[in-house]
Amino acid sequence: MSEDLFEKMTEKILLKGSKIIPQLFRMIANQEEAVLLLAMPGTPEQLAEKLNKPVAEIEKSCRTLYEKGLAFKSFKGGVTSYKMCRDMVQFHDATILWPKATVDYFELWQKFMELEWPNYARIISKILPKPITRVIPVRQAVEAGKQQVLDIESAAKIINDAEAIAVTKCTCRLIAHKCDRPVEVCLQVNAGARYTIDRGSGREVTKAEAMKILEESEEKGLIHVAMNKAHVGHFICNCCGCCCVTMPLMIKEGLKLTDPSRYLAKIDPELCADCETCLDRCYFNALVEIEKDGETVMSVIAEKCMGCGLCNVTCPEEAISLIEVRPAEFIPG
Repeated sequence: MSEDLFEKMTEKILLKGSKIIPQLFRMIANQEEAVLLLAMPGTPEQLAEKLNKPVAEIEKSCRTLYEKGLAFKSFKGGVTSYKMCRDMVQFHDATILWPKATVDYFELWQKFMELEWPNYARIISKILPKPITRVIPVRQAVEAGKQQVLDIESAAKIINDAEAIAVTKCTCRLIAHKCDRPVEVCLQVNAGARYTIDRGSGREVTKAEAMKILEESEEKGLIHVAMNKAHVGHFICNCCGCCCVTMPLMIKEGLKLTDPSRYLAKIDPELCADCETCLDRCYFNALVEIEKDGETVMSVIAEKCMGCGLCNVTCPEEAISLIEVRPAEFIPG
C-alpha cells in the first residue's frame, strides 16, 4: 500500500516511471504523511474533514510537511491552505534545504540526477515552449550607450528594489560536490525570501550583503540565473557548469533548459592581448582564438554564447563587453 502511495506522489510531480523518486519520498515522509500530501490542496479544516482526522493533528502534520519542503503554503482569499510540491524542481530544492535532511538523502538525490534526470530533461527541453529560467548578465559587462538594459536583467537592480531578501545554500552543489565554488549564494527575493525565512531553510540578508554575494559569485565564476519572466521573480541562483541541474546538459548536449540573456559577448581585437583568461571562464566553449591582422586574438562564437558576461569580469585588458542582440520581447511577459 505504501509503495502505491509514493508512486502516486511521483506521478503527481510528473515523474511517472522513476525508480528513485519514490525512494526519495519514502526517505522523507511516512505513509500517513503521504496520504495527507495526496489529499492536498486544502486548508487544515478541509483536509481534516476529508481524512476524518482532528484539525489540530492535521495542522501539525501540515506544518511538518511544510518544514520538510514537501508541502507549500497558499494564502488565497486570506486563508492558509497547503498544497503538495508541484514538480521535480520544487521537490528537489525545498527538501534538500530541509535542515534535517541526511547525507543518505543527498546521495540518493545525486544518484537520481546522474541516472534518471538526463532523460527527463531531454523530454522537458522538447515539450516546453520556453525554458523556465534565463541567464542574467554580470553587473558591469553591458556596454553603455544605446543598450536597453531592463530592470529584470540587472541583478543589482533586482536586489535594490527587493522588499525582502534571503540567502540559501545551492541545492545542486550541496549534493553534487563537483567543485569548490561557494555554496551559500542562492538569493531569494520577496515572496521567495519570505518563504525561506518562514521555513527556516535560509537566512535573511541585507541588500549590502546580497550585493557582496553577487560580487563574490561573479569573481568565482558563477552564472546569475533567474525566472524567465518579465518581472522580478523569486530568486537569483548563482550556477556553476558542473553541479547545476541544467548547465552540464546544456554544455554537453545543447539542451535548451535555460535561455541566454539578451546580450552577446563582444571582444575588442585592439584591446585583446590573447592572455586566454576568458577561456577558463566560459562554460559553453563560446570563445576561440583567431588570427587578425597578423595577431592572435580571442573571438566569440555567437551561437554558443549565453550572454552571462563572466568572461568580462577577469579580463585584464577590459576588452570584453556585452552587446544587445535580442529584443525586450525575448523575455516572456
